[in-house]
Amino acid sequence: MILLLSIHQEWQEEARREVLRVFGPDKTPDSDGITRLKLMGMIINETLRLYSPVFAGFMRVVDKETRLGKFDLPVGVQLHIPIMAIHHDPDIWGEDVHLFKPDRFSEGVAKATNNNPSAFMPFGMGPHTCAGFNFATNEAKITIAMILQRFTFSLSPGYVHSPFPVLAVRPEKGVQVIINAL
Repeated sequence: MILLLSIHQEWQEEARREVLRVFGPDKTPDSDGITRLKLMGMIINETLRLYSPVFAGFMRVVDKETRLGKFDLPVGVQLHIPIMAIHHDPDIWGEDVHLFKPDRFSEGVAKATNNNPSAFMPFGMGPHTCAGFNFATNEAKITIAMILQRFTFSLSPGYVHSPFPVLAVRPEKGVQVIINAL
């Protein structure tokens, strides 16, 4: 998220305005305030869409005979759900699929996915949703809010873009940013 806000200064400024409106320059973010950070939620969702924490996807085993589109799947079939491919599918997200556009989430996940909310699953979905989903998004909101209250940041000219899949996607060479106090 820091990477994308460093590149897209206009979104960084919008997020800062929202944080300052909700918390002011000095108030520590609290649970009441973080629920009101709508723009921050949109930025987090778009970041998770572009750089999903689960890189390869998940495996699921069919536990009862199932019809999937035109296919009949027998019990025991293993399905691979490629999250990154789904999150970068122009048929779902539009021709601007590779662009950072948090406003695609302005009316929620269902609208962003053309009423196919299962097309957005950075932490899984349904009964297999990661238990840490809410914790991770709230932690991100609090951390970014505290940074935005005090600093501006921009991408270092020496930054080399190198997303690297291990267990989760991470920057192989780190994210070098230039930080300035407000």
